[in-house]
Amino acid sequence: MSVRALAIDRPKPSPFAKLLDLHWPLLLAVTAIASIGFLMLYSVAGGSLEPWAMRQIVRFLVGLVILIAFAMVDIRIWMAIAYPFYAATIGLLLVVQFAGRFGKGAERWIDLGFIQIQPSELMKIALVLALARFFHGRSHEESIKLKTLAVPLVLIGLPVALVLMQPNLGTALILCFIGACILFVSGLRWWVIVAGLAVAAAAVPVGWEFLHDYQKQRVYTFLDPESDPLGAGYNIMQSKIAMGSGGLFGKGLLGGTQSQLDFLPEKHTDFIFVMLGEEFGFAGCVILVALYALVLLIGLAIALGARSQFARITALGLTMNVLAYILINMSMVMGVIPVVGIPLPLVSYGGTAMLTVMMGFGILMSVHVHRQTDLPRQTGRLIKYRRATGQAGRGALYAPPPVG
Repeated sequence: MSVRALAIDRPKPSPFAKLLDLHWPLLLAVTAIASIGFLMLYSVAGGSLEPWAMRQIVRFLVGLVILIAFAMVDIRIWMAIAYPFYAATIGLLLVVQFAGRFGKGAERWIDLGFIQIQPSELMKIALVLALARFFHGRSHEESIKLKTLAVPLVLIGLPVALVLMQPNLGTALILCFIGACILFVSGLRWWVIVAGLAVAAAAVPVGWEFLHDYQKQRVYTFLDPESDPLGAGYNIMQSKIAMGSGGLFGKGLLGGTQSQLDFLPEKHTDFIFVMLGEEFGFAGCVILVALYALVLLIGLAIALGARSQFARITALGLTMNVLAYILINMSMVMGVIPVVGIPLPLVSYGGTAMLTVMMGFGILMSVHVHRQTDLPRQTGRLIKYRRATGQAGRGALYAPPPVG
């Protein structure tokens, strides 16, 4: 039986060529969203760049450098470091349990003096890369087998458990959402998903006993915020008042009464979308949502345009991460779900959240820049084939030997 090798010589693109190949519409959309955040933080401070807007601008510029740098990294490198990055982030989550910084009822930060790291934010990226690496070398038939699901379920369950111990319910939900999306696109059958949802629903009474008192109070407040309007229900009631008072076009920059008179809580972080609604009304909210929709559509297009399974799953997972942020935050501040403390990406004030979101966009951009890169589905078999045929070489891609 004859074996044919297909050699495809592709010159390695220069850094300048990669820079020109960046997805500039995505970059412009990200910058536009961040600019809305700068404007709202300027308004939060009563018309001043300090203390929030200027710091956020600096963080965005640093994040922009990180985004471009990550976009230059070959997709094969992201695949190579997927498991080590996941393991290192798990280690950081363990460090949080013993030496984490306590704040707002949870231990979530590692204080290095010059910067505070929130490992749970990094885990959102690490989980995407690890799951993409796992499913890359597996066919659709392998991916849908229940025994194959054991490893990805452990990859998802371990960080979720560690994050819940902090406790950080919002981030745990996002990790579950990312994992479920990747399992679904990797071939998980619908009946398995239904069974999983049924088990989760049945476990709600058991899980309720493990919630902290403040988490239970958030659920009670969600169900009946008017029962304690000056206490536990104050935040969400003020949020609804501010959002509704904005009307169609809002009260104008610096004109929001609920926000400017400090009735609106956490207006520079979790509830910044409400401030946008009060000052720029329904029209302002629609513009922001449209920009987010554009970013999500571009992310899906990048995923569909990638040649390798690893790149496709990575792009999809990172896009779903942004979607989870948006859905949870907007639903939370409008009273659709209980308050869980998730920032609005690129708009809410925050250091680690801003940088990790920009890192995610950088890897997404790397998928786009290296969309024509082929990654072998069975690396070990391919290396053995190259050695046996003496045809291994740099810059060439070889087809694995046919079966039979």
